[in-house]
Amino acid sequence: MSHDLFFPLPEPLTLAEVAALSGARLAASSPAEEAELGARRISGLGTLETAGPDELAFCDSFLFAEKLGSVRAGALITSERFAPKAPAGLPLLIAPRPAAAFLAVSRRMFPAALRPLPIFGHEGVAPGAQVHPKARLEDGVTVDPGAVIGPGAEIGAGTVICAGAIIGPNVRIGRNCAIGPSASVIHSYLGNGVIIHAGARIGSDGFGYQPSPAGHVKVPQLGRVVVQDNAEIGANTTIDRGAITDTVIGEGSKIDNLVQIAHNVVIGRHCIVVSQTGISGSTTLGDFVMLGGQVGVVGHVTIGTGAQIAASSNVKGDVPPGVRWGGSPAKPVREWFREVATLKRIAAASARRGKDDEEGEGPQE
Repeated sequence: MSHDLFFPLPEPLTLAEVAALSGARLAASSPAEEAELGARRISGLGTLETAGPDELAFCDSFLFAEKLGSVRAGALITSERFAPKAPAGLPLLIAPRPAAAFLAVSRRMFPAALRPLPIFGHEGVAPGAQVHPKARLEDGVTVDPGAVIGPGAEIGAGTVICAGAIIGPNVRIGRNCAIGPSASVIHSYLGNGVIIHAGARIGSDGFGYQPSPAGHVKVPQLGRVVVQDNAEIGANTTIDRGAITDTVIGEGSKIDNLVQIAHNVVIGRHCIVVSQTGISGSTTLGDFVMLGGQVGVVGHVTIGTGAQIAASSNVKGDVPPGVRWGGSPAKPVREWFREVATLKRIAAASARRGKDDEEGEGPQE
């Protein structure tokens, strides 16, 4: 169920409005029934198990279809395939992609859940924020208490800087961005519509040292981080600035929590990088690349456009475009699965031989 304590619903939606928002069709046998169903209202969202009589749920998978018989939701978005399994009398909205239809409704009903918001719900610069006189803020920028904005920083209209965030000198942040609580952005340019979640570190030193007989000598990191329009960076993720050239996060790319992106990495447009992934320096990802959780990528490699890397894999060389790789070291998934199956058979055979040997020894005197 949706919790109005944190995400209040401004007003309920009628099922007719839900249908219009989602592109779904109300399942009705007559215009009169469609009008009657369309006038019903929902005031929240829920799962098949939790949705109550005034909430909307959805079903688009055989994994959940068995639960339809006991659903108590006020209405259900589903497909033609699963509609017959729904209880009689339950209002149905039929959509070719129920999850996408449900998402459209969710975004309309709960816009406050889409990005960090000012804690006090105020507008403008709050008392307790520290904004340098030489910083430039367009009209409509909101700055929470405890935030710090350095000299020469420029921030576009509609952007929110949450409590405790630090915006370094000469940073550029575009319009309609959100910088979460205690995040820091230094040595960086951010485009429009960028979301940085709590505790993220954007623009810190890259990890560069030159070995010498006296120890490791720090290499100055002179580049920037460039985050293009509509990218999103998860909580406590770290993105290091480039050594000389820039570290780049491409337009529309989504980086999960707890990801490490090293200096000079270039991530293309609309990529997905899942949590606990580490990408070493000077690696390039093409557009629409997907990295599962806990993937490790060595430095100076290229992962081609549209490639997908399975969770917990280790990428040690270039990956062609459009492929699905996994394992350690990463390789085409079919090859990886064959290796795993072969190892399993060898292990099972070895275990059987060991058991036979033990039984063949007989009792010891």
